[in-house]
Amino acid sequence: MLKDYFNKFVSGLSQDIAIDLGTANCLVYVKGRGIILSEPSVVAVNKKTNQVLAIGREAEKMVGRTPGHIVAIKPLVSGVISDFEVTEQMLRYLIQRAQSEKMYLLKPRVIVGIPSGVTEVEKKAVIDATKSAGAREVFLIDEPMAAAIGARMPIHEPAGNFMVDVGGGTTEVAVISLGGIVVAKSLRIAGNKLNQDIINYSQEKYKLLIGERTAERVKIGIGVVYFDKEPNKNEIKQIPIRGRNLVTGLPEEVVISQMDIKKAMERSINQIIAEIKNTIEITPPELLSDIMKKGICLAGGGALLRGFDSYITKETKMPCCIMEDPMTAVARGAGLVLENLDEYHDVLVEIEELQPPK
Repeated sequence: MLKDYFNKFVSGLSQDIAIDLGTANCLVYVKGRGIILSEPSVVAVNKKTNQVLAIGREAEKMVGRTPGHIVAIKPLVSGVISDFEVTEQMLRYLIQRAQSEKMYLLKPRVIVGIPSGVTEVEKKAVIDATKSAGAREVFLIDEPMAAAIGARMPIHEPAGNFMVDVGGGTTEVAVISLGGIVVAKSLRIAGNKLNQDIINYSQEKYKLLIGERTAERVKIGIGVVYFDKEPNKNEIKQIPIRGRNLVTGLPEEVVISQMDIKKAMERSINQIIAEIKNTIEITPPELLSDIMKKGICLAGGGALLRGFDSYITKETKMPCCIMEDPMTAVARGAGLVLENLDEYHDVLVEIEELQPPK
């Protein structure tokens, strides 16, 4: 009883936060308020002065449009920190934005979602960067576990739950039971790779060089993985794209169709499907029988690609459903853990102490 009163008193002195530290976007969940912030994982830096000029949406506008001395950096690659100092600046910005309404006596406790396949060194880097950015205490949670909690799956029951989270940098595939991950696969093929596929296809077929933002816009606008039935010509959507002709060197506009995008992404999508099948193959049969009844849950921004769920069903012979608001799955799940830390403490990632080299 005394411990509960003490915990309530301490929680009133700080504003605890959950962060989905994504390769493409960062989402911030504040205890008692829900998701209050969603920003692109981009930081604009002046190379001459090493000064951070913009973070998030303002920095994203600068991608591909900056002079030589200003660079728009994505400090996370495949969900892993590639630039420690810039990640620290971005985390500090997110934490300050989350606490902007009033001053607190204690620094916040922060839960951060990470890919399931990261190493101990990479986990330590996330903890160090978050503490340097102003956190009092840092907890880590595997992204597929957070997504499953966000989807309100009964993760503590002795039954199989199958989660596929297609994010910006990684695709996380996991089977969860009794509050733990039984089987997990982390594939570094996801939204950013699909954007690159569209860029490459545009160059090969149309000899047109386009930027990453254009590829992202096309993917969101007309991206399709699978058609349930063969579409007629009138049903196939098209979108104009502008870029530089690689032959003439002059600006050009071409019209690209859904069939082009489907073909561009085909190889990467099939690699994701292969990873899902590999996970199914090594899942214990008792859990697999549960999953066959419940089906596969699809989360992340990639879940919004037309026909992805139908294609998974076709290839795995198991039902697949897209969870509600799939892009916020990890942030909502991490937020639920934050709100009920005692109940969900067992799902947090344990960090092994790294031994210094002898």
